[in-house]
Amino acid sequence: MESFKNGSSRITYRISTDFNLFGDCRNDFCCDGSRILVGIRNPDADKLAAYECGFDAFTDARSKFDVRFYLVTLLFIIFDLEIAFLFPWAITLGKIGVFGFWSMVVFLSVLTVGFVYEWKKGGLEWE
Repeated sequence: MESFKNGSSRITYRISTDFNLFGDCRNDFCCDGSRILVGIRNPDADKLAAYECGFDAFTDARSKFDVRFYLVTLLFIIFDLEIAFLFPWAITLGKIGVFGFWSMVVFLSVLTVGFVYEWKKGGLEWE
């Protein structure tokens, strides 16, 4: 326990973490780089055939999507995260008191203002 008092253990953990992160990045780069440079590319009829769904694709998979798909996705993620924050808040409301309550009211107000703005701008209408 003496090593925690002077901070040398923290430095050791930091060096170890940095070394592991550097090693992981180096390995990823080497593996991806070798795959790109040395990889064999010989598509045949089976590789180009319809996969899993059983029918050919209607269009190219890299075609442009309407921006509204992304907007709906972002709104879903925002409100999904809101629910994820509400559960722990509801459980600990008795411990965090009035400050925690008003902090969540401000958080929900900001999200509500954003939602109403998006609604008024017509971003949720699907033509």
